[in-house]
Amino acid sequence: MKASFNRKPEAVLFDLDGTLLDTAPDFHWVINQLLAEHNLPEQPYAELRKQVSNGANAMLKAAFHFSDEHTNLPALHLQMLDLYAQHVATDSQLFPGIANLLETLEANQIPWGIVTNKPARFTTPIMAELQLSQRCASVICPDHVSQTKPDPEALLLACHQIKTNPQHCIYIGDHKRDIEAGNRANMFTIGALYGYINKSDNPSDWHANSYVNHADQILSAIDAHF
Repeated sequence: MKASFNRKPEAVLFDLDGTLLDTAPDFHWVINQLLAEHNLPEQPYAELRKQVSNGANAMLKAAFHFSDEHTNLPALHLQMLDLYAQHVATDSQLFPGIANLLETLEANQIPWGIVTNKPARFTTPIMAELQLSQRCASVICPDHVSQTKPDPEALLLACHQIKTNPQHCIYIGDHKRDIEAGNRANMFTIGALYGYINKSDNPSDWHANSYVNHADQILSAIDAHF
């Protein structure tokens, strides 16, 4: 990994779950706790992992084989969130390669931030537990905007906080809505294919400016553009 840039982006922004952090292990534990309470078999980790970026309801529907209209879904959703709040940073960690990437950005005085659809109720403690809060220039959650991704509002707010031009920023995400939001904000977008990709996803349709299979490749993708 290169230690410096010839030309630098003004900021690098990340999606959280599936891009910066591997949070699937904690979600897997929570889902299996709920399944056990209903005397149902555990869900395989690989199946749960594919659903994390689609949110809590998607994970529950896949695990319990519920439809959108199932009467138990709202109550289970609340129960899941309460349980997850108690287990938000037990086994979650940076994806391999991310620690080195953040250190390189910081060494080059390039601010980095988080733009996530994860509520602040969960984002704030996990960032604190992993000692990322003081290093991060901006953290934007749904609580801070009127429209979530794929709307670009959150990305533009992060740029405003960092005092930077969106056209000189990078946004990295593992879901189509991340890339759509970044493109609509006129940012250089990178699709994180190491993240929580569902078998029904087609990343080539995301229209990202670049794609990486491992976080170690992000710096090269940035350097190739700037």
